[in-house]
Amino acid sequence: MSSAVKRIGVLTSGGDAPGMNAAVRAVVRTALNRGVECIGIRRGWSGLINSDFVPMTSSSVSHIIDKGGTILYTARSQEFLDREGRARAIATCKLLGLDGIVAIGGDGTFRGALALSRQVAEGGQKLSVVGVPATIDNDIGCSNYTIGFDTACNTAIQCIDKLRDTMQSHERCSVVEVMGRHAGFLALYVGLAVGATAVLIPERELDFQRDVVEKIRRARLTGTTHFMIVVAEGVGSGVEIGERIHEEVGIDPRVTVLGHIQRGGSPTARDRETASRMGYEAVQVLVEGKGNRIIGTQEGRIVDMDMEEALAMEKHLEMHRYEVLEALTTSV
Repeated sequence: MSSAVKRIGVLTSGGDAPGMNAAVRAVVRTALNRGVECIGIRRGWSGLINSDFVPMTSSSVSHIIDKGGTILYTARSQEFLDREGRARAIATCKLLGLDGIVAIGGDGTFRGALALSRQVAEGGQKLSVVGVPATIDNDIGCSNYTIGFDTACNTAIQCIDKLRDTMQSHERCSVVEVMGRHAGFLALYVGLAVGATAVLIPERELDFQRDVVEKIRRARLTGTTHFMIVVAEGVGSGVEIGERIHEEVGIDPRVTVLGHIQRGGSPTARDRETASRMGYEAVQVLVEGKGNRIIGTQEGRIVDMDMEEALAMEKHLEMHRYEVLEALTTSV
């Protein structure tokens, strides 16, 4: 297939997510299949500023589909937020002769891509950018699903299942803090899957008596002697929640902060398959001459959307899941 696009760059930016490597693999191999050269930009937008790149071949991405993290590394770049920093990134694009960039990451990654494209356009030139959503928080408004969410959920579930074994043996309360600074998708999904006594999420204003104390009491009245409280980090620290439980209920919780363990590990089948399809579609969009697009999932389909419109979309937690959780944990 002939194309005006001859060479593209691919980068991963922001927080890493399982499945990023699968997306990089798909971008590189689809590009090569279409006769397009592919350059790996290491360390995200910072790498573009500092000309940190490596030519990619088919063998460059062999045996990485099952690996967590990202072989291109990732970083957050304050310098890229300024015009001067983006000007240096544009200079790298010119040096490498890039016709387009596939940026794999979250909302900040996409806003950076859009700002870069606009600044290039101001100079009378063109650089097509395409975003691929990868974040364990699953909080990209334009996409039903983001790469890494399923793996992060399964990692948290496995850890909590093991914690429950010891909590049950000692008849204790466990408070588990999971990631989710601004979104409770991970906490609610995991909490429902492990049968948590209570789940605390940013989208629901915390009433400690209603959401924690009363649920523990009701669970105890049904004969339960161990309790599992899942807390999204955006609600507050697990340690603080544990201290309040001790003060108001009189039990001594054990607090576990899962932290960055949720970002690692071999991606699940869903994340590998979704990342492969999204990476493929990102290159297809570039080859077709489109720019400033975000790849996403809508009702199980891979779609591409205008980047500005996509970034304006909001994503709301399905509170029906919370209703299910309440029905399964508050009965006496």
